Amino acid sequence: MARTGIILANTGTPDSPAPEDVRNYLEQFLSNPRIVPMNKRAWWLILHLFILPSRKNSSGEKYKTIWTDEGFAFIRDHKTLAYAVQQAYNASGADVAVECAMSFGNPSIEDVMRRLHDIGCERLIVLPLYPQNAFSQASIVTDAVELHAPSTGWQDAYEFIDDYSSNEAYLAAIADSIQKAGFDTDRDRLLMSFHSIPRTDVERGDTYGMNVRLTCLDIARRLGLDDKSWAQAYQSRFDKGRAWLGPFTGEVLQKLAEEEFDGRLFVVCPNFSVDCLETYYDIDNIMRNAWAELHRGRGDCPEFVYVPCLGASEAHVNVIMDVLKRSGAALC
Repeated sequence: MARTGIILANTGTPDSPAPEDVRNYLEQFLSNPRIVPMNKRAWWLILHLFILPSRKNSSGEKYKTIWTDEGFAFIRDHKTLAYAVQQAYNASGADVAVECAMSFGNPSIEDVMRRLHDIGCERLIVLPLYPQNAFSQASIVTDAVELHAPSTGWQDAYEFIDDYSSNEAYLAAIADSIQKAGFDTDRDRLLMSFHSIPRTDVERGDTYGMNVRLTCLDIARRLGLDDKSWAQAYQSRFDKGRAWLGPFTGEVLQKLAEEEFDGRLFVVCPNFSVDCLETYYDIDNIMRNAWAELHRGRGDCPEFVYVPCLGASEAHVNVIMDVLKRSGAALC
């Protein structure tokens, strides 16, 4: 059997929190045709005259809060995950090379495609690490692969795995991570927060919102929760000029703060496979502080517990292996 290359793809992150690295990353990300929210010429002017000059500094300050001696944990965890999946395949005897790659930033999809081809891979499988895969997420990955396929030697010898929101191993792993974080089904509340998408994508047939809802219902069922014990929300609107899928996490958080319950508030982000700025900073920092502020003057504040993404855990390796197997990409 021909050697197979596997790419675990995700969005990416700057090379460092330095303003110019952040600017380069944001320019690449915000210039992508799938992201541009308006007329390209008008957006170019807004982006280069207003957004990038200010965001390179403000976003850089945010990235500094999650920078470690090893760089960004986001990249470290992806590389660790890819290595662990590689080891699992090595143990099975499959002739496979596994690497992670990013749509924006490094390691780039183009560079990884070329490297896998150069080491003798003849078949390429691309798995975007978005369990509930929206049009915008999937298309950015497929665009990059299709764009660089001819120059990296792949032509059409590649395939994609799209959406694994109904995968049993994935759903079980998310539910198990919540339980291992100490969730008490009798006393605690659970908030499941997902990346939002423009409503225009839903109108064009994107089933992301439906898949999100099914994921939440399945996780709630696995945990034995009634409808009052959990809530679903969306975060990370890119701009306010378009209608986005809601309800938004801040609004749901406010409603939960008005309820009376004896336990804690657990927050999990099942759409994010590896923790990033949006989970480390927006959820485990901004939302945590907002939760405390909503309870100011009300007496005791229920503890805010963030449940980390699956990341480089053994459970996530098992999920990836099962997704690849069930997709028809059996390699041994």
